[in-house]
Amino acid sequence: MKKILLLVAIMAAAITLFAQTEPTTEKEKEKGKLTFSGYAEAYYSYDMNQPANHTKPGFLYNFNRHNELNLNLAMLKANYNSDRVRGNIALMTGTYAQYNMAAEPTILQYVYEANVGIRVGKNVWIDAGIMPAHIGFESAIGKDCYTLTRSMLAENSPYFETGAKVTWTPNEKWSFAVLYLNGWQRIKRVDGNQTPSFGTQISFKPSDKVLLNWSTYVGNDFPDSTRRMRYFNNLYGTFGITDKFSLIAGIDYGLQQKAKGSSDLSNWYTPIVIARYAFTEKLAAAGRVEYFNDADGVVITTDTPHGFQTTGYSLNLDFTPVSNVMFRIEGRMFNGRDKTFIKGTELKNNNAALTASLAVWF
Repeated sequence: MKKILLLVAIMAAAITLFAQTEPTTEKEKEKGKLTFSGYAEAYYSYDMNQPANHTKPGFLYNFNRHNELNLNLAMLKANYNSDRVRGNIALMTGTYAQYNMAAEPTILQYVYEANVGIRVGKNVWIDAGIMPAHIGFESAIGKDCYTLTRSMLAENSPYFETGAKVTWTPNEKWSFAVLYLNGWQRIKRVDGNQTPSFGTQISFKPSDKVLLNWSTYVGNDFPDSTRRMRYFNNLYGTFGITDKFSLIAGIDYGLQQKAKGSSDLSNWYTPIVIARYAFTEKLAAAGRVEYFNDADGVVITTDTPHGFQTTGYSLNLDFTPVSNVMFRIEGRMFNGRDKTFIKGTELKNNNAALTASLAVWF
């Protein structure tokens, strides 16, 4: 409790600092603004394999508690933004934090993001701290995603990262970024690891209806004594086909050394397509087809002959009665090449679940 109170005190002090920063120009005085926001999403999920410990398959980190009402994410955020300076601090709780932050020190497990930035050129920003990952099109904030649950692609690549980021946006269509990172979804660097990690991001938005993105990561997520370099690519596009119909298509492809100094590489890849149709402003549906192939168990370990080779399907219905409330229900199924799912004392190729959620934000 003392650690939590200390974290709250630090957040309050930082907010005060942002709010009291003296603008240096009239332009900054006009643009500088401190805002507060919040988000909460409760859920109930029923896994047809009925896990006795109430935990759904281990490669899922969101909405992963079976047959119990729970909170996936509750977050309070402060944002300061001016012409030259910006900053974000957000505290969180919920099962997202419980499972995604399990490797971090206790006091940091409640931090969704904490970063500061300064503009050093006409269109160049330097940001540093705990930030949302530069990889992927999904986040833990469900209302911003097409589907209720997160994809296998998102669940097994970073949601957050810690480091420094330089972003250059020469115009409205292009954005370029390079990053120095503490590791693969890390706040605290792995003990014994002195290897720097890097990332890049290129985004191209030729129109309001199309966005193309390519993100990369290069680094080592092990102690240097057992260093295994990882090389990762994330490519996706979002397409507004019509005013009602939109599409996301993407693929991750990763490589990792099988042993320190080895030229032999394991690989994994995961393509995905999500289609969304808005019947009205309040009612929409989305369908997802995805596949994850990790034969050597680099990111999902199974100890089976073919590793983790699984196809996933889902269909969700969204209802937004007012502008800041969303109710969702989703059916989801996995079909694996090997028997990687557990039902009682038996191993199964299949897994299915039904999930409902209610999100509120301000």
